[in-house]
Amino acid sequence: MKSYLFLGILCFCFFNCKKQTSEHIAITPDIIPIPLEEEIKEGTFILSENTSIIGDAKFNTVINYLKSYTKDQLLLNTNTTSNSKNKITFSIDNQIKHEEGYILNIEKESITIKSKTDKGAFYAVQSLLQLLPVKNEAKEIPIQCLTIKDEPRFQYRGMHLDVARHFYSVDFIKKYIDIIASLKYNTFHWHLTEDQGWRIEIKKYPKLQEIAAFRDETLIGHYNDQPQQFDGKKYGGYYTQEQIKDIVKYASERFVTIIPEIEMPGHSQAAIAAYPELGCTGKPVKVATNWGVFDEVYCPSETTFKFLEDVIDEVVELFPGKYIHIGGDEAPKTKWKSSEFCQKLIREKNLKDEEGLQSYFITRMEKYINSKGKQIIGWDEILEGGLAPNATVMSWRGTEGAVKAAKEKHNVILTPTSHCYFDYYQSENENEPLAIGGFLPLEKVYNFNPIPKELTKDEAKYVLGAQGNVWTEYMETSDKVEYMTFPRAIALSEVLWSSENRKKYVNFTSRLLTFQQRFNKKDINYANHLYEIKGELLDQNGKLTYKLSTKDNQKVMYTVDGSLPTYTTANTYVNPIHINSLTTLKAKVFSETGDEISPLFSTKINLHKAVGKKIELSPEPHASYNAGGKNALINGIYGSNKRYGDKEWLGFSGKDVNITIDLDSLTPINSIKMRFHNGNGQWIYAPKKVKIDFVAYSNEKTNLDFIPVKNRDSLLCNLNVKFKDIKASKVHINIPNYGMIPEGKQGVGHKAWTFIDEIIIN
Repeated sequence: MKSYLFLGILCFCFFNCKKQTSEHIAITPDIIPIPLEEEIKEGTFILSENTSIIGDAKFNTVINYLKSYTKDQLLLNTNTTSNSKNKITFSIDNQIKHEEGYILNIEKESITIKSKTDKGAFYAVQSLLQLLPVKNEAKEIPIQCLTIKDEPRFQYRGMHLDVARHFYSVDFIKKYIDIIASLKYNTFHWHLTEDQGWRIEIKKYPKLQEIAAFRDETLIGHYNDQPQQFDGKKYGGYYTQEQIKDIVKYASERFVTIIPEIEMPGHSQAAIAAYPELGCTGKPVKVATNWGVFDEVYCPSETTFKFLEDVIDEVVELFPGKYIHIGGDEAPKTKWKSSEFCQKLIREKNLKDEEGLQSYFITRMEKYINSKGKQIIGWDEILEGGLAPNATVMSWRGTEGAVKAAKEKHNVILTPTSHCYFDYYQSENENEPLAIGGFLPLEKVYNFNPIPKELTKDEAKYVLGAQGNVWTEYMETSDKVEYMTFPRAIALSEVLWSSENRKKYVNFTSRLLTFQQRFNKKDINYANHLYEIKGELLDQNGKLTYKLSTKDNQKVMYTVDGSLPTYTTANTYVNPIHINSLTTLKAKVFSETGDEISPLFSTKINLHKAVGKKIELSPEPHASYNAGGKNALINGIYGSNKRYGDKEWLGFSGKDVNITIDLDSLTPINSIKMRFHNGNGQWIYAPKKVKIDFVAYSNEKTNLDFIPVKNRDSLLCNLNVKFKDIKASKVHINIPNYGMIPEGKQGVGHKAWTFIDEIIIN
């Protein structure tokens, strides 16, 4: 109720600016990312057409940016004449130590912005703009008097975008830069080359534009769907060098540095399709039409190095920043192992193996890039075989790569899948748009700490910051990019800018409600899960109830017969719902006026003989895939049919699984059903067989042979075993791990994951 009252007040303020002005009422400061220090004062400053914007010439870019905003967004033509009253002044303050720090002081007759650099002034302006109304219909706008002293926690604050899997317009790239700049990000990592497309014009190699930039067709649905289907439509595009120069200039005016990524030695099939001599076989290949990791990698020949050096020569002329990202991830060594040239090179260079050859490849390219006055960044695979001397490591496979690199005194940037992969699902709602997999909710992003606990204080100095990654295999439109990226990128901006001792998550979400109004004005298609309903099955001495909850205890209305809840026909949720039979529960959050303000929550509770009983697991599920705990396997609720990242699926990494279910007393058992995920693209394989044993009242085991798991070509594999005349007090289930992932599959050479859903005993 308080939140809706607050929102109502905000809406009233936004759409009644004339009344606000006469009473000098300003909106409540709700700045994101939250400033280091903020002191609210009495009174308001009135922004109007009479307001002067003046300052040192050093701040001209920022002054022009602010003037443009007031003209375009607020319909005010502020001037630059020196006025004794009602002015905004930019001034240099060398006492401010941080290059990006600032002081914003708002008094009744003046606004003063002090900073050491124009960067700091730009970030002060971003805070100032969040003190303005979202929508303006007046010529005078009150702004709350206050003082802000602010500076970022981390020097590297990055957002990534993959334009190779799907290609986006220049206008959208600029919009993306605008958004991240408003959140005080200072780096845009632009992923330009991949197996599925080459997106940057290289004039010396025209086939990159003619061939590598286009694929024959694109995968429809998920990679794991069987059989895979394709749309049959040619797809692609690239950015000309003139377009790139324009985008780089646009970003620089918003103090965003662009880091281009040119993948090597892996993820290079598109380039090899254009120039087959770059591969190890010299045979023609096509630009990849589906997702994944491919065996086609650059051959470390003089031909390849000449090609890459020529590419770098053109790239460095387009991007004035310090870094070039060279990828280095997911480079299978299959072709290198079978190549006589590669094996001879390993011997000639006295390298240990193919990992050493990759290190040789990266080190050689680093030396060339260093000769151009640039530094390299690579994904954490560049650690394998020995790290190039001056490389910065971007740690994505957890934090281990960051820890290792920092201890070796290399700079690191944290971007682990666990907290920074915005291509993962952000909600457990079954109606979420298709994503690659995983589960990364907003709160988990907000609670991310980029400093690994294994680092000492001195070692932590090598952590430059962190970055959110947006891989676009399943983001065919710019609207989908926005939906997947925001508001998670908003949460990460506060992690990177604000103090480690920033406000709690609940404070962030209350400010986010206001911030979303600004996204509405800018037509940004963000995901809104703030009022999403969460459910939990409770067992109190054998009595089962189902608990529903939302942020701020919003009004939830529900049905238990599978019908859609409406404001007039559904039950109002007060206490946990009693469950004593098969139940299909659906619920929504409604405002006091009857408007739906949440996605539909739906779950089916199937009572069976194991629900509410004791269960033991060995080993424990992996920490990243144990949200529901062991009881998720026998709570009567199936996990998602589309993905494995919700709390009903438990994941086990590379180990056999043993399960014991205690039924309390001798119980007739007619059947046991199990379900396994079989998403091979995510290294997940259903087991080949399962063994079930029973313990009867005499404590003698009834032994059965291993039961083969059928339909293993499907994404979901079901095991349904029927029994006759079986009575048991306990059930033992042994699930052997699939084993090593075979050649030609993603994750080759690693042990497979096992993902288990509900175990139904009838």
